[in-house]
Amino acid sequence: MKRFVTLVASLAFSSLAFSSLAFSSVVFFGAALAQERTITVASTTSTEQSGLFGYLLPRFTAATGIGVKVVAVGTGQALDIGRRGDADVVFVHDKVAEQKFLAEGFGVKRHDVMYNDFVVIGPKADPAHIAGGKDVADALRKIAETRAIFVSRGDRSGTHEAELRLWKEAGIDLASAKGSWYREIGQGMGAALNMASSASAYLLSDRGTWLSFKNRGELAVLTEGDRRLFNQYGVMLVNPARHAGVKAADGQAFIDWLVSPQGQKTIADYKVGGEQLFFPNASD
Repeated sequence: MKRFVTLVASLAFSSLAFSSLAFSSVVFFGAALAQERTITVASTTSTEQSGLFGYLLPRFTAATGIGVKVVAVGTGQALDIGRRGDADVVFVHDKVAEQKFLAEGFGVKRHDVMYNDFVVIGPKADPAHIAGGKDVADALRKIAETRAIFVSRGDRSGTHEAELRLWKEAGIDLASAKGSWYREIGQGMGAALNMASSASAYLLSDRGTWLSFKNRGELAVLTEGDRRLFNQYGVMLVNPARHAGVKAADGQAFIDWLVSPQGQKTIADYKVGGEQLFFPNASD
């Protein structure tokens, strides 16, 4: 009987010790998580696929201790993520959509960060004969008239919205004009470039992703330099008054760093093959 009591007491002590150890582990793990500072940024595929974020974000983290998780989708989807409160910051490139986001109360304030431009890419054989031109509307009219294959992202991205505006400026009613020559893929810039390369097709691309793109095949920049191809990027904090879970302080720290002299210099310093991809133009 004495041995039995001793065994029970021993087991009880062991159980208590295990419970205490487990509790200590949970507390320590929770403390470690509390010290980890991470924000979520909903952004465009171009900032990721151009390689900019791979260059920029480690430098931001080194300067501030804040990690960044990126959700890279089209601008429309990125803004929808912000509307749901599933991101702390949105970093996109469709000013009309961004201003609507602000007007709806989902963003706090918009800041210009940087710009580059769009270019019309196409096969070097150039069946639509647009090479060397600077008038993007004229180039799109020729593509439509010749029914040369055109790849559209079709994903509500900033690039897709820019493309739709340019077709309208060219006087092309896509609803009636598009056919098998106009191919909407619902995917990002990298996928669109890959499809254009395999199909020897035309498309509209941001210059940053194009410069980073390796699978060019017979593609080349054929139309560039039109002022309508200007491509501005903006950043906004998701409104914490709409979503209490927004990490406002750390999200604002990211924005402040982007528009600071250090952040702007980091953007300017990112180059591919010696060519600058983005040009800082921060505004208050």
